Amino acid sequence: MKITPEKVQYIANLANLKLSEEDTSRYAQDMAKILEYVEQLNELDTRDVEPMAQILHSGNQEQLREDLPGTSLKQEDALRCAPSTGAGYFKVPKVIVR
Repeated sequence: MKITPEKVQYIANLANLKLSEEDTSRYAQDMAKILEYVEQLNELDTRDVEPMAQILHSGNQEQLREDLPGTSLKQEDALRCAPSTGAGYFKVPKVIVR
């Protein structure tokens, strides 16, 4: 699949990114290489491979404690340790920038 600079700009716009022409050209090449590699992976015979949810098996599932309901922390106690509160909630810095 050919990745054009226009496609890279389209994806960058979706992610609200501004790219220079140099970055756009470089990312087009990088994305094309990634897609070529994925095509190589698609050629592998995986009929006898069982699908997996994750690749790492930690092996400690038996050691986890049972998840039982317990008493909750009171709102006043939780807010007492907060650096900033208001109207019964934690106050945090604004993280969404438009």
